[in-house]
Amino acid sequence: MSQTTNKKGTSEQKGTHSSYEIKFDRTPSNLCGVTLSASVEGNIIAEVMSKKPGVKISRFPAIIRLDGEKMLEFDMEEIGEALGKEPGEYTVYDFEVETSTHYGRQVRLDDKVLLFANPEDAAEYIGFDSAVVQP
Repeated sequence: MSQTTNKKGTSEQKGTHSSYEIKFDRTPSNLCGVTLSASVEGNIIAEVMSKKPGVKISRFPAIIRLDGEKMLEFDMEEIGEALGKEPGEYTVYDFEVETSTHYGRQVRLDDKVLLFANPEDAAEYIGFDSAVVQP
């Protein structure tokens, strides 16, 4: 590919195009999320989560993106029931097999996976006391 210089003095490659505009922004989004495989289980998890308020589901050919406002709670009993599993049969480890990445503070409990947009909101689960600040 050949490069040219535009009027702003920056170089461009001919023949390239992106439909995405990437901007750096320090404003908190108040969002957290997870990427799931677009498998049978991933689709069922997305269906369960789609019924919860503030959850946005984005589907792509091989993945499903779940974004939530402030917090996402993945209840293993609820997901297991939707998958046709016996109580206690679907675990956080099974859930992790379906996920490829997440953003936000993740807290794993015995029967739930929680994601928080604001790390301080997870303080009670991770033993962090924001009132005590060490120098």
